[in-house]
Amino acid sequence: MNFHKAPATHVQHVKINVSDLERSVEFYTNTIGFKILEQDKNSASLTTDGKTSILSLYQPSHPQPKGRTSGLYHFAILLPERKDLAAITMHLARKQMRLGSADHDVSEALYMSDPDGNGIEIYIDRDPEAWTWHGDQVNMVTEPLDAEGLLKDFNPSGEWHGLPEDTVMGHLHLHVADLDSTLKFYTEGLGMNIVCKFGGQAIFMSTEDYHHHIAINLWHGADAPAPETDSVGLNTYTLKYPNAEARDAAVSRLENSGVSTADKGDSVFAQDPSGNHVELAT
Repeated sequence: MNFHKAPATHVQHVKINVSDLERSVEFYTNTIGFKILEQDKNSASLTTDGKTSILSLYQPSHPQPKGRTSGLYHFAILLPERKDLAAITMHLARKQMRLGSADHDVSEALYMSDPDGNGIEIYIDRDPEAWTWHGDQVNMVTEPLDAEGLLKDFNPSGEWHGLPEDTVMGHLHLHVADLDSTLKFYTEGLGMNIVCKFGGQAIFMSTEDYHHHIAINLWHGADAPAPETDSVGLNTYTLKYPNAEARDAAVSRLENSGVSTADKGDSVFAQDPSGNHVELAT
């Protein structure tokens, strides 16, 4: 199943604040492999297929450095095939990029940061038929990545052409200030289901039995303050619903629970209890 199209509700797009747009565009195109879809003096929309943007960069007027706040832990770029992960691993190694890596049982992943310290995951999913479920909870671990096995899928004669066209925004992982109130926002409000809990410190949520579309954690501490408006990090993200009825039902649930929303034409905007801004779209 494709977990990033209807009937799934999923993260479609992420917009981040950066301190130097020119430097960030250089990094995300030449190092990560995006292409520029649109750009002006303060922002750039990045694409892999030349048609749609899954990541946007914005330089505030007075950017502030990233702090120990709620907000972005990482956004995660999902590649189509294992050979694509092998190819970008070799590309990043040639760039002498500092990398982390992990085998999560459901996926294989690389981790890195952009020049502002914004966290990035680049990963591929294992076949969902191979995922282990215990009732409604999926088994996820953090084990060493089998780099030697991964690189067996690398084609040494192939040239690096950037991220594949079918790359999507796979998931979003957020620092939050309080698990209970934020969990209520995402489950009772936005309609996510809990699929994995890590020791009272992190919760993973999804629709349609994906391993996670959204994760939240307390790793910056309970009661972590919200970032300043101009701080580098998450600006907003887009959660795409399969249809207007599903989106409108989520908006109604949020409003009935006391969450303020703002209707701006094709999209509705809201803010979770930890100050993370979300656009609800169809």
